[in-house]
Amino acid sequence: MVPEAVRQQAIAELSSFRRDLYAAMPRRADALFELSDALLCADGPVRALVELALTPEHRRSHASLYAALNRGDLDADRLRCAIAARSVPRGPGGRIVLAVDVSAWLRPDANTSNGRSFCHTYGRRENTHEMVPGWP
Repeated sequence: MVPEAVRQQAIAELSSFRRDLYAAMPRRADALFELSDALLCADGPVRALVELALTPEHRRSHASLYAALNRGDLDADRLRCAIAARSVPRGPGGRIVLAVDVSAWLRPDANTSNGRSFCHTYGRRENTHEMVPGWP
């Protein structure tokens, strides 16, 4: 059981981060914010954008999802500052607790995409190791 004071502090920290995240979205903030909620609350991996439009957290129309992605904006510097301002989560004994997603978004045909590099994959063809262009 988590003590009530610890639970309330965690909720306050999450609420503060959500405000900062929303503030880092200068255009189409409402739709982008709902899209981020849908992404975080989806059951399992999301394989298509339309799946996000069907989650309960995304209360807008299907078209608004694409409009938010096409015309919305995210101030990356402001988001970086918001993340850096957060305290590092700690577990029992003061040990740092982090969660990391190491899955790659493979895009072998996206020749002109910024930040694309080679991602290590295993088992795509006859249990072989491959390097496929994408974003780690």
